[in-house]
This record gives sequence, C-alpha cells and structure tokens, in this order.
Amino acid sequence: MSGVLGRPLLLVGCGKMGSAMLSGWQENGITAAGVYIVEPMGPAGVKQGAGVHVVAGAEDLPGGLDPEVVVFAVKPQQMAEVAPHYRRFVKPGTLFLSIAAGTPIRFFEERLSGDAAIVRAMPNTPAAIGRGITVACPNSRATAAQAALARTLLQAVGEAVIVDDEALLDPVTALSGSGPAYVFLLIEAMADAGVAAGLPRDLASRLALVTVAGAGQLALQSAEPPATLRENVTSPGGTTFAALQVLMAQGGMGDLMEKAIAAATRRSRELAG
Repeated sequence: MSGVLGRPLLLVGCGKMGSAMLSGWQENGITAAGVYIVEPMGPAGVKQGAGVHVVAGAEDLPGGLDPEVVVFAVKPQQMAEVAPHYRRFVKPGTLFLSIAAGTPIRFFEERLSGDAAIVRAMPNTPAAIGRGITVACPNSRATAAQAALARTLLQAVGEAVIVDDEALLDPVTALSGSGPAYVFLLIEAMADAGVAAGLPRDLASRLALVTVAGAGQLALQSAEPPATLRENVTSPGGTTFAALQVLMAQGGMGDLMEKAIAAATRRSRELAG
C-alpha cells in the first residue's frame, strides 16, 4: 500500500479507533508523506514514528498544512464542536473521512461546506487487531478515486466495503458496528450456562471463548455457508440437536436477534436525526 498518499494525512482524534487506524497506516507505509494528529492529550499515548506530528488543537497546526485526507475519529457528541475548525481544508483535492457512528454526511456538509468531498464510514472494534470490517459511503462531491482512497485507508484495519446508499449505514451500524457486543454477550451467556450445568467458572469461560473464536474462524475460512456448517455439527437426535431445538424455537435466538438489530437500527436513525 506504500505511496498511496502524495500529501500528509490529518487525523483528528487518536483514541482506540484512531490509534488502531494509525498503526495500520504506519505498518502499510500509507503515512509516508507524513501524518499530523490533533489529540487534546498531546503526544502522550500516541504511537510515534517518522513523520508523525502531534498537536493539542486545530489552532496548533501549521498554517501551510495541505492534507490530502482529514480523518475525523472523535466521539460523535464532540463532532459539532470539532468539525468547523477544519473548514479551511475544504478544496477539490482534499477528502474528509469520518468514522463517527450515527453522524450523517449532511452534518459535515453543513459544518464544512457543500463542496467538501466526504466519506462516512462505520468500522467496528475488531479493527484494533486488524480484523475489523467497515462499510463506507461517499457523498456526491467525492470522486471515484477518493472513494477508492477511503477504502484503501479503511482496509488497513480489516475489510472495507463501499456503498452508494447512505441509508444502509443504519442497519450496518446495528449489525457490524454493534455486533461485537452481541458476540461478547454470547460468550458470557455460554460461560454462565456452563457454570449452571456444573462446570468450574474458569473452565466454562475458556471453553466458551475459544469455541466462539474457533467457530468464527472456521466460518470465515470455509467455503460452506454457516447454515451448512451448523448442520454438519448437528446429528439427528443428538446433543446439539437438543440444544438447537431450544435456540431455534419461536421466540428463540433468530427472533431475538432480529428484534435486537431492528432496535439498534431505529436508534441509529434517531441519532442521525
């Protein structure tokens, strides 16, 4: 991926997700042209490297700075205060990439400019270990090359998909954005059920954790769909069959997950206004 950027990258916010993305960019040589980081906490906790410059606020950036990409990685509730400070960078050759959940493209167009090239993205927390998946949507001002650039930047922390319909970002947020929490809950629930069945807590927790991680990896690497993999584990009248009779009954896991995704989708739309 080296040589992707001809001008510096400006990262606004270097918390968990911002740091994960920075690490991915550095490892892939994407920030060879230099990276400027605006982080209120200053250099403390920011991964340093050649060409990395850390400042505490937008006012501390060099007057002649001409970034190719401005990445917003601050919390959504801070965005209204933060975004207007970067209006000076709006021009045809500059891309604005946001990873703030629930913050629509129109929000940035109103605070930056209707001329700003913007890509709104929804990553998830496995990006911290390079195993995330992100869905992104460009606005009408972003060129095909800028959309491709955004995808390249996002691929530094996992898979990335570009869509044309911003409305898809709400169910995406509900499914993959919030999805890691559902998996963590599954691990908790399996461990608790194992304890209730008589297993020691440490053994039940380890069995649940490694089983979920291993099954996920198997599903990812297999050419067969999850339904087939499930059927392969299920012997008629066996133990797995007995468990699935409960989980797949009316009101069971499928129905609960559908309700959960619908609730999260509604909330994402409410947050977007």
